[in-house]
Amino acid sequence: MNLTDSHTHLDSESFDSDRDACVERAMKAGVARMLSVGTGDGLAGAQRAIALAEKHPCVWASVGVHPHDAAHEIDPLLFEKLASHPKVVAIGETGLDFYRDWAPVDKQYEKFEMQIELAKRVRKPLIIHSRSAGSECITMLTSKGAETVGGVFHCFAENAEFAKRLWEIGFYVSFPGLLTFKKAEEVRAICAAIPLEQILVETDAPFLAPEPHRGKRCEPAFVAETAKRLAAIKGLSLEEVAEITTQNTLKLFSTMR
Repeated sequence: MNLTDSHTHLDSESFDSDRDACVERAMKAGVARMLSVGTGDGLAGAQRAIALAEKHPCVWASVGVHPHDAAHEIDPLLFEKLASHPKVVAIGETGLDFYRDWAPVDKQYEKFEMQIELAKRVRKPLIIHSRSAGSECITMLTSKGAETVGGVFHCFAENAEFAKRLWEIGFYVSFPGLLTFKKAEEVRAICAAIPLEQILVETDAPFLAPEPHRGKRCEPAFVAETAKRLAAIKGLSLEEVAEITTQNTLKLFSTMR
């Protein structure tokens, strides 16, 4: 098996008691690579993600300012230094969230633009968080030239036509455990209409645990359940889907080797 969890939050305090064991369980489940997304607590989340990536050969990191934290001030010089670390493969997650609306809209736009520009300078792709803000996110990306670095819309929640527009500017889409939920027929229909060559799989751990683990803390090993459901949707074997989604991930995060 050659699975990749393209979006997890291994630095979360949810893993404080068994973080190393979680990594081991993931590897035993066939998860060869994990991307720990470093957001939260200013830049402390980014620093924790990098520390994990330095400790575990199978873990890489991203650094970003989540839309929920957009009102917080950060040190731009430190941010760029962290973004240039060799085990940092992406900038984010960044974007816009008008569903929770936990940060002022102008600050969300400000931090989003800052991170697009940073991604272009360090030549690393973007991880996009978009909630009730799809059209606004794609407008920002196209107006600021983000197609030069590409990226991924994680926890994809738009339709197949939107995914097609993203593909035209070099952006992938990623599905979490939501794909396995019993009432998520609409999500599965959207996934069926999107080419597998554009799809990544993720856990977003410790959130969104897939069936049959719903109600539990999610962890990277569970990405296998999402890949199984994706395989069923596409009429392929789990091994084929694992290999294709991993190759998609490596094409996007080209330094994740």
